[in-house]
Amino acid sequence: MQDPSDETIHLRGRHPDRRGSLRFHYRDWRGEGRSLLLLHGLSSNARIWDLTAPYLSGRYRVIALDQRGHGLSDKPDDGYTFEEVGGDLAAFIRALALERPLIVGHSWGGNVALQFAADRPDQVSGLVLVDGGFLEITAIEGMTWERTEEVMAPPPLDGMKLEDFQVAVRSRLGEGWSEQIQEIVLANFEVRADRTISPHLSRANHMNILRSTWEQKPSQLWERLLCPTLLIPAANDNPNPDSAMWMEAKRRTIEIARDKSSLVNVMWMENTIHDVPLQRPEELADAIAEVAATIPESAGG
Repeated sequence: MQDPSDETIHLRGRHPDRRGSLRFHYRDWRGEGRSLLLLHGLSSNARIWDLTAPYLSGRYRVIALDQRGHGLSDKPDDGYTFEEVGGDLAAFIRALALERPLIVGHSWGGNVALQFAADRPDQVSGLVLVDGGFLEITAIEGMTWERTEEVMAPPPLDGMKLEDFQVAVRSRLGEGWSEQIQEIVLANFEVRADRTISPHLSRANHMNILRSTWEQKPSQLWERLLCPTLLIPAANDNPNPDSAMWMEAKRRTIEIARDKSSLVNVMWMENTIHDVPLQRPEELADAIAEVAATIPESAGG
């Protein structure tokens, strides 16, 4: 398994800084064959794919991008609508000469991938949406913007002691914890000299993205897709009423997707946390490879 290289590129997209461009960081496993472009979720970073990508890089060109505001990419104060983030993605694909990549999006990255494929169907050969992209928040009863702000705002982690955060991560992941996963999670933060943490994604930018996600209507996008699409929702038996509500909403919106597009298939990941790329990397890689295998070579690299 080949180790990735960390690369940066300056792109001129929407809302560049005063220098005329934004700097984007990405991880490149430098495989050969069809291009797979991996997108992380909200408040995450490209390293969430560190466990999954090595299972794919022997067969494909695998690249994971830090989207604007996240990880080691630039963090402007605006430009977080799907149109603007999609502009970043289009510029990135052009700059790296990725011919119609298969795009894999986790969580909010799935929303970005779905919107991009609906708006630019000629630029995508396939989609894999990993526990994200299909949920329509406004279709959930009572999920006004005010309620969404209340239940989906980021936790107050800025200034938290590094040691306390590490304990919390280890407790949450249980048997799934490892030193490598802790390193991946910590890549979401700056660790200050006083050993406190600060999220790379600011709270203001987080809320801007959340607002765009709340406004997005995936139910109106499925019919615009022209490529094979695999939904990989995570499922668990958590008896918590809030968890049950989200699971039911997930099931309803997935059925809408299947009803509206014959190109949509679904593979449930049972007994799995939201961070599928960390908990089930090999199974996820196999599912991605299966989608890639269905796409004719003429459909792009």
